[in-house]
Amino acid sequence: MAKATIKLGYAPTRRSIFSAPDAIKYRGLTRDRLQELGVEFVDIDDINPEGLLYDDRDVAPILKKFREAGVDGLFVPHCNFGTEYVVARLARELKLPVLLWGPRDERPDENGVRLRDSQCGLFATGKVLRRFQVPFTYMTNCRLTDPEFERGIRDFLAVCNVVRVFRHTRILQIAPRPFDFWSTMCNEGELLEKFNIQLSPIPMPELTGMVKKVKEEETEVRQVMDYCRENMEVKIKEEELENVAALKVAMKRLAEQYGCNAVAIQCWNALQGELGIMPCAANSLMNEEGIPVVCETDIHGAVTAVLAEAAAMNNTPSFFADWTVRHPDNENGELLQHCGPWPISCAREKPCIGYPLAFDHPGAVEAEAKHGEVTLCRFDGDNGEYSLLLGKAKGIDGPYTKGTYLWIEVENWKRLEAKLVEGPYIHHCVGIHKDVVPVLYEACKYMKVKPDLYDGNEEAVKAYLRGE
Repeated sequence: MAKATIKLGYAPTRRSIFSAPDAIKYRGLTRDRLQELGVEFVDIDDINPEGLLYDDRDVAPILKKFREAGVDGLFVPHCNFGTEYVVARLARELKLPVLLWGPRDERPDENGVRLRDSQCGLFATGKVLRRFQVPFTYMTNCRLTDPEFERGIRDFLAVCNVVRVFRHTRILQIAPRPFDFWSTMCNEGELLEKFNIQLSPIPMPELTGMVKKVKEEETEVRQVMDYCRENMEVKIKEEELENVAALKVAMKRLAEQYGCNAVAIQCWNALQGELGIMPCAANSLMNEEGIPVVCETDIHGAVTAVLAEAAAMNNTPSFFADWTVRHPDNENGELLQHCGPWPISCAREKPCIGYPLAFDHPGAVEAEAKHGEVTLCRFDGDNGEYSLLLGKAKGIDGPYTKGTYLWIEVENWKRLEAKLVEGPYIHHCVGIHKDVVPVLYEACKYMKVKPDLYDGNEEAVKAYLRGE
């Protein structure tokens, strides 16, 4: 997986009645700290001699510079009180996530003089941004060397990544949903109108035609087969493994051809008549490379997967799962399972390619996933309203079962179960071995999606985001 790179527009602000030299000083100190943290940013040093945002006439050239540079978010340090209306005008036009922060002021000097009053200016800017209906993220008033600063910056970069991915998602839809899966229906027009989420639907023969083409080319298919033999225990025939590898190569080619960052496939039953395999292992190989593939043409599931991976800065693959059965011994335990689309790096053992639980065709992956902390989430909606279910769980021991699986424990299963039944969610979710709950929660304000915390811990998440 390629780690995400986020570029910030760096627009430190000041107000005329406070110390301009001290504001310039903090512009430089903040810039130096960002560089220490390895943050990529575009400054406004060439816009005016001070490199500070305070003059309304500078908004247009700053906008032009930031847009041409392709920034993903706006960082507005209040190097003294700041000019709130200019900040708001810039933020409204840029239409990107906004991070407000100001350094803690030093004690007044021996004459009682204060140079900056940065905190006071943050109160004013927050009010004006609300008047302008601009959502923003607030990082607590702290020192540049405080741990809250680094944590807040890194979390904001992840929020920017989620928002960028959400606004530029295009999903390769391979065939319509299986007839029986009315639960995975989606409103394609509404997804486009509300969120700019685009679908690229193709018929099954286009996929199988590409499979035939890549098999004739041989080279890439052979490389994938070698990868499978090296990293998995192969319990299917040679020609079946060839079809698995060819399906993986074909899906990747088609995703690239249509400019898609995720795939939703009708995994049964037309595919089995054409290729004689389940697509699970091919899906697993795609997921390992950071191109999420979900089953049963679950478009909302594909959206969830790209959001989860974006929140982890594309460093951690996600896994697509069914909520299936209660743990036989743990009242807050549940089985997450699917026929085998999980990336092999999720496994705590060497996976094998074999046969699934409910089908007679080969091509499923079997392995128990690693334990530890996971985030579970689900983007979904009906009747025009969309939300993001999210919360934490931990992997626990449980009975062996077929496919890729993980027994998990949550804080209150009955509360979560009621949310799944009452909706707008279904039996599918996405898991990721990282705590990305605060990042996804904060990103919801920019995506115009309602966060739905199944742990009932909204105040704790807000406290974390405040730097507590």
